[in-house]
Amino acid sequence: MKNIILENKIIVDDYTQYVFDEFDIQNRDKTTVSIPMNFNECKNFEWNIGVIYGPSGTGKTTLLKQFGDIKTIKFDDKKPLISNFNWLEPKDAALLLTSIGLSSVPTWLRPYHTLSNGEQYRAELAYKIGSAKEGDTILIDEYTSVVDRDVALSMSNALQRYVRRKKLSIILASCHFDIMDWLNPDWIYSPLDGKVKRLDCRRQSRPEIKLDIFRCRLSAWKLFKQHHYLTEDLNPVAETFLIRWKGKYIGFLGILPFPGVGDAKTRRLSRMVILPDYQGLGIGTRAFNYICSLYKSVGSVMYVRTVSPALGEFMSRNDNWQATSSNGKIPPPDTSGRKLMLRPGYSYKYTGESSTDNTDIIKMNRQAWQDVAQNQINLF
Repeated sequence: MKNIILENKIIVDDYTQYVFDEFDIQNRDKTTVSIPMNFNECKNFEWNIGVIYGPSGTGKTTLLKQFGDIKTIKFDDKKPLISNFNWLEPKDAALLLTSIGLSSVPTWLRPYHTLSNGEQYRAELAYKIGSAKEGDTILIDEYTSVVDRDVALSMSNALQRYVRRKKLSIILASCHFDIMDWLNPDWIYSPLDGKVKRLDCRRQSRPEIKLDIFRCRLSAWKLFKQHHYLTEDLNPVAETFLIRWKGKYIGFLGILPFPGVGDAKTRRLSRMVILPDYQGLGIGTRAFNYICSLYKSVGSVMYVRTVSPALGEFMSRNDNWQATSSNGKIPPPDTSGRKLMLRPGYSYKYTGESSTDNTDIIKMNRQAWQDVAQNQINLF
């Protein structure tokens, strides 16, 4: 096993002399740090994600640099965030940001310096991943050190899915172990013991997520409207729902009648927003599928028309959804002559199973609500 030796000559002054005298330092010429490096095991199997894990001061950054340069990213604060990804086609830049869990469209239009810590970190990850050349190993230092732990978990889940789907190689240095079950790495290396611990990512699964879904008043929309890509207005006849995880309200769903393609029970999705810190976990689509199953149990058919690439791609891959004849087409003008969309969008119908877990949440009389949220439903 090879050791990396870091030596540094000690400059003697009043302060270092104080240390020598008070703490009985024997070696007064130089400091020496030995960091074990043994990554040979990684050459014996294919991998996508590796993690160098250990407490601060154990040499993680030094080890990471053995694989290449750690790139620093500087965004142009005069441009919207998405415009900084100008080596990609606009559609590809949008898909990259969405895939890394940064799917709030209004965020794409804001300069980098106006984003939250979590949004900035995801933007930097997207930039490093998107600019990597074929055969590169992407290197990320201090992974999740500056973000909230909920952000760290959701970001890790989104990152590992994207990296594996694109067959990339990435090594992250981190002092946080809580991300491992969400990042699902192929190997972990600890400088403390100098060993690579190989993991079988195919046998690991993401920790269970338990959500609460509530019927809520229309006024709850104000907590989420700034994150939606359409107008902040919401039709007053919408049936609205809140999503809660670990005691925090993190998502909103708005459902509208859609009698033009069916009867009075037909419905369509009007709004779906997951707060930026929690994007990348699949919470919105899982919760929406569940709501659709409840609506189906009371005789309602659910439709979705959207230009959101994240939602559209989900429905195209999910067995619960069937494309309609207008999928990929520009809708015709409505009775006022106004087009609903100016470009082709996704159009799908829910064809999944029905659920009778708690259909009272669908039948509730909005006038009877006493709180912001009522009628709790536990979801997976």
